[in-house]
Amino acid sequence: MSKTSKKGTALVTGASTGIGATYADRLARRGYDLILVARNKDKLEQLAASLTAATGAQVRVLPADLTVDSEVAKVEKVLREDHGITLLVNTAGSATLGPLASADIARLDGEIRLNILAPTRLAHAVAPGLVARGRGAIINIASVMSQMVQPGNSVYGGTKAYLLHFSQVLEQELSAAGVRVQAVLPGATRTELWNGSGVELHQLPAEIVMEVDEMVDAALAGFDQGESVTIPALPQAADWQRLLDAREVLKPNLSRQHAAPRYKVATAAA
Repeated sequence: MSKTSKKGTALVTGASTGIGATYADRLARRGYDLILVARNKDKLEQLAASLTAATGAQVRVLPADLTVDSEVAKVEKVLREDHGITLLVNTAGSATLGPLASADIARLDGEIRLNILAPTRLAHAVAPGLVARGRGAIINIASVMSQMVQPGNSVYGGTKAYLLHFSQVLEQELSAAGVRVQAVLPGATRTELWNGSGVELHQLPAEIVMEVDEMVDAALAGFDQGESVTIPALPQAADWQRLLDAREVLKPNLSRQHAAPRYKVATAAA
């Protein structure tokens, strides 16, 4: 449990590189102590030493492969038992971009475990404590790919669509208890995620690729502004609101007693 930070402790997954490591840096500078989770123990320890030297934060490392149930359970235990934890940041993820029919199903299995199962289990582990203490937050890194229905994006986009929906519902469930939930939808970001994904970073137009520092800083600015969904590259927040409004218009007509007239189905006898 943190003994020095008034903000408490932030547990960050995927913390050895990229988005996770950048969140760790920014949160340490904001006054959080840290628990860093990733597979690579050496990188975690190097980052922990660097952040402690630069910020004075207490930093613990927790090596874990979040595609393995027993490893996820180790992190769940910490989230349940460390009452100093006030923030969970789920950044760990992987991407496979390409046709489903030719994909490596074992890789997709791991991707689904990492992108869906792990953040769900970790949020489930930390939420009761945050609610009981009446403070804290969960930040989930989704993706703009959750909004892109296109070939090659069946599983990755699907996992991120899940994480967005999960976050939006969780925000509704926890907000009354004083617990925040934010979903972040980055566009293409310069990280190692692209390596071996099926689409390499150098194949993308430079004008759509954001640097990781800028992306995380924008996401945290959105958090500070109270956003439950932050899309760092989106110029007009009203565009997202129009999408939400359209969904509300659909809602009353999605489940009705009778089939729509265009299907020409005979109405069942009362």
